Amino acid sequence: MFEKARPSRDVAAEITNLIIKKLEEGVPPWSRPWRVQGSGGRPLRHCGTPYTGINTFYLWAIGDAQGYRSRYWMTYRQAEALGGNVRRGESGSLSVYYSSFKKIEANPITGAEKERSIRFLRHYIVFNADQIDGLPAYYYPPIEDPEPIDLSVHQAEIDRFFAAIPAEVRHGGDQAYFAPTLDYIQMPHQRTFRTMDHYASVRAHETTHWTGGTTRLARAFGKRFGDKAYSFEELVAEIGSGLVCAHLGLPNELHDSHASYVAHWLSILRGDKTAIIHAASRAEQAFNYMLAFSEHPDAAPPAAMSREAGEPLAAAA
Repeated sequence: MFEKARPSRDVAAEITNLIIKKLEEGVPPWSRPWRVQGSGGRPLRHCGTPYTGINTFYLWAIGDAQGYRSRYWMTYRQAEALGGNVRRGESGSLSVYYSSFKKIEANPITGAEKERSIRFLRHYIVFNADQIDGLPAYYYPPIEDPEPIDLSVHQAEIDRFFAAIPAEVRHGGDQAYFAPTLDYIQMPHQRTFRTMDHYASVRAHETTHWTGGTTRLARAFGKRFGDKAYSFEELVAEIGSGLVCAHLGLPNELHDSHASYVAHWLSILRGDKTAIIHAASRAEQAFNYMLAFSEHPDAAPPAAMSREAGEPLAAAA
């Protein structure tokens, strides 16, 4: 008697459902995890390489929900190779690899061959170091002083990061926005913010918008999102701000001016289970574009990309 085939796992739906749950709880996974996890920053693979794309936000959300303090994630075999043992009863989390391959197909009538691109989503099961015993000590963050730290120590990093980006920034008024027609960023004066870290967070959001300009990444979402395209761009900018804040070691909060978009984000995610993967990928692209100015000041910035341009891939475990 043949065994009934198992239904394939809908990884995109699982990821989207978790993101929706976190949004409904008022805790976007790109906003606060590096404030609650032991050593902060992006999740890391067993070898220390940071995760990218949707893996960053999904593992942040899992780590936040489970209270994991370590940044490190790895497969069962990777843990064994390092001398560790996943504790009995622990459940793994998803790590995805979104890629494509080319396939040559022949027309059954004419015999003409045509190349077709086929996309696929592959997943791996990973465990946080907090679920594993026996790993080298550096995989486990030390117990931290619960007292809040003085974030002003990051001012040099903030200044260095934004000074390298050739965006025009104007200060004044009580609104923050990117004006695409005239290609400038408008910010309230720094003194009106509660802290310089809050200023940096908002500036990162608006600078992410700036990266989508027609002479840069030419970010557009077209018919796929229709009248929700504006809200989708806001989602990309909010995730991009989260990446910048994580990079600079800053807190990132969902500001009141952006709270009205949450309902729109939930609508988008419920209607398209791959939307969050798409948004995370575009935000990662924007972050790398911004980062290139300070990391490679002598190199020309990336050329403008068409709206059909490929997206960076979420790497495997």
